Amino acid sequence: MSRTAHHRARLRLGLTATALLTAAALVPAPAHAEDTTDYTITVDPDARGAAIEDTMYGVFFEDINRAADGGLYAELVQNRSFEYSTADNGSYTPLTSWTVGGTAEVLNDSGRLNERNRNYLSLGANSSVTNAGYNTGVRVEQGKRYDFSVWARAESATTLTVTLKDAAGELATARRVAVKGGWAAYRASFTAARTSNRGRLAVASSGPAALDMVSLFPRDTYKNQPNGLRKDLAEKIAALKPGFVRFPGGCLVNTGSMQDYSEASGWQRERSYQWKDTVGPVEERATNANFWGYNQSYGLGYYEYFRFAEDVGAMPLPVVPALVTGCGQNRATDDEALLKRHIQDTLDLIEFANGPAGSTWGEVRARMGHPKPFGLTHIGVGNEENLPREFFARFQLFRAAIEAKYPDITVVSNSGPDDSGTTFETAWQLNREGEVDMVDEHYYNSPQWFLQNNDRYDSYDRNGPKVFLGEYASQGNAWKNGLAEAAFMTGLERNADVVELASYAPLLANEDYVQWRPDMIWFNNRASWGSANYEVQKLFMTNTGDRVVPSEASGTPDVSGPIAGAVGLSTWGTSAAYDDVRVTSADGASLLSDDFSGDASRWTHSGGGS
Repeated sequence: MSRTAHHRARLRLGLTATALLTAAALVPAPAHAEDTTDYTITVDPDARGAAIEDTMYGVFFEDINRAADGGLYAELVQNRSFEYSTADNGSYTPLTSWTVGGTAEVLNDSGRLNERNRNYLSLGANSSVTNAGYNTGVRVEQGKRYDFSVWARAESATTLTVTLKDAAGELATARRVAVKGGWAAYRASFTAARTSNRGRLAVASSGPAALDMVSLFPRDTYKNQPNGLRKDLAEKIAALKPGFVRFPGGCLVNTGSMQDYSEASGWQRERSYQWKDTVGPVEERATNANFWGYNQSYGLGYYEYFRFAEDVGAMPLPVVPALVTGCGQNRATDDEALLKRHIQDTLDLIEFANGPAGSTWGEVRARMGHPKPFGLTHIGVGNEENLPREFFARFQLFRAAIEAKYPDITVVSNSGPDDSGTTFETAWQLNREGEVDMVDEHYYNSPQWFLQNNDRYDSYDRNGPKVFLGEYASQGNAWKNGLAEAAFMTGLERNADVVELASYAPLLANEDYVQWRPDMIWFNNRASWGSANYEVQKLFMTNTGDRVVPSEASGTPDVSGPIAGAVGLSTWGTSAAYDDVRVTSADGASLLSDDFSGDASRWTHSGGGS
């Protein structure tokens, strides 16, 4: 398309996927400031500042960057139930991560293990399947024990031979399992003869057999819990001494279909995170697509989240969908029956966490191994909705139902996906007018922003809703990022009478499956390491005071000077076109003007899009 207003071609600037264009040095830099010769901090030891709760700093767990399967969840077999699908990722098949020797076929028919576990493997006589695990393979350590399990059936007596190998040979003595009859669980254990990061688990059958839930777990999980957590990752989180654990998301909570996993919904495979899908026996938990482009087995589910929070001495803080999608989807569900069902599910969740063992959902918790209630006190409804009015109308229905039955539960609202703007202001207005107890804020900004906004909460209404800073990070894992966040956290503590809870995000990242940077803790299949941001969080979390001692500090030019920089145009998972861009100062003066006449030479491209 051509434009002729200036008698020459004009470029219509387009961005696709996830991309950023920046016009650098377009906003004039401030004049050089005088060097500050003295920097002073004046402390008033006799004054009493805000009280700081032990729960102020916590962690936010979302299954992003393979934080759950292939991460904190200790299962070593990938796609153990043959449920991978193009609904999860366009490259997936039901045999992703498996190689077949002989004949094998994944079936979805009446011969399945159960109705909620739709797929199973039909393995031919004298055939085998081999699993590649995560990263470079199945990780085993010399002398450690590993527990194998599988659900199998065979019409005639059949022997399964289970082996652990790598390219150099056997990693443990092979095990043989006799199978005959209908579906049943079979188990064996291995002791690793040597250490390897490139192991493969193989299952061979002497006769025709059906397999499902092929699993290998390290015996040494965190706190030796069954269906447990990877020890080194859990210990790094526990070392923070978090005051709370927020879970399970994030964009997992408020994206996708709000329908359940049933015949009535057509076995919907792209759903919001719904807690009832994730409890009970693991072989009966529904599979689901993950918003971040892979599969969720739900082996790590609500019971395991509650148990982990208890094991690390933290307050559990679950988040449920409000039936308004966010994270770029931006749809409000108007199905009244579906809304009522989700509200009831939320009430049932509170009963699952807090109800006596004789109650309907308390009994489910007790059967899973925890008769004692978990002691839930806070619950979040919704996450980063870009439709604040639609969200708040539904939030009020959830809150009313919860307060009517469980008046001691704090119901947490939110203010959208950013630190300012129309959505943020509208959401906060609604939250204040609705006398909400607590509002969840999220933002990811530059280190300079964090340095310049240390006083962000100084002006917040002391009589309004409290703040839960549920997600924040300074867009990098360098020491400068950690230092900027540390400076900002002093402002959080100074305003602890307003900011009651705060958690950095995201928590975990597998280095071979990254969808988001920065992250607090990094790992692969053999090691884990904390970032500079982790060390800052650990410093604050393990040294939380009881009360703020008021102080004043002199400013410096780097922090208190005028904001200067560039203008950016960006997209996230979508396409956009820009034309006639103009940026003005508060007095109307033009800081940037570009009609893209000719080309986009003033702009610098970054990101994964085009």
